[in-house]
Amino acid sequence: MKISIVAFASARDAIGAARTEVELAEAATVETLAEELGRRYPDLRPLWPRLALAVDGILARPGTALHDGSEVALLPPVSGGSGAPVSPVPVSLVNGEPDPAPLLAAVDDPAHGATLLFLGRVRGDRDGRAVTHLTYEAYEPMALAALRRIVEEIEAARGCRLAIAHRIGEAPAGRTTVAIAASAPHREAAYAASREALERLKREVPIWKREHYADGAADWLEVEPLSRSRG
Repeated sequence: MKISIVAFASARDAIGAARTEVELAEAATVETLAEELGRRYPDLRPLWPRLALAVDGILARPGTALHDGSEVALLPPVSGGSGAPVSPVPVSLVNGEPDPAPLLAAVDDPAHGATLLFLGRVRGDRDGRAVTHLTYEAYEPMALAALRRIVEEIEAARGCRLAIAHRIGEAPAGRTTVAIAASAPHREAAYAASREALERLKREVPIWKREHYADGAADWLEVEPLSRSRG
């Protein structure tokens, strides 16, 4: 049976392509796939303990079965730290700087006495190295689904409203990469919702960033193993 592979960040570098295909026997599992990919791509082997796998957009557990036509995504740890939308608000991935206006409009509620806007920007320095820009990439269908899940779960738990936009592509130093709008009846809930949304985004959403330095070097910032919702 034929399995489609889509790879991101350091996994893509190890394979040498963003997409490829492999032929596996019937009844293959993710472990079977790991063995075959390790044989084909030796540079992938040291990364494997750090990778999460998604089968048809869902994070896979050990023993997950594959079927003909499955799409398997190789997902390194996400960045963690520190255009036109392809999905309607309240969540979107955008090419270019996120626009706060539609996010604030999405959370507007006359019953809410507090509205917050968080903007995350590219730092121009990391440990004394000048940073020129970041490059973001995402597994877009899974990223949008994860963002929607985060918004829905936090809204239900905290009685608030949330909207999130994250940039993909190139982001120069000093420019905005993520915008989160939150509103709630009281400021404590709005602050808590905004912070929880950001922390969960860094753990649960398959978005990677590559940091580019003034000396011409670049590094993938792969910090947090991709996790399922803890909500």
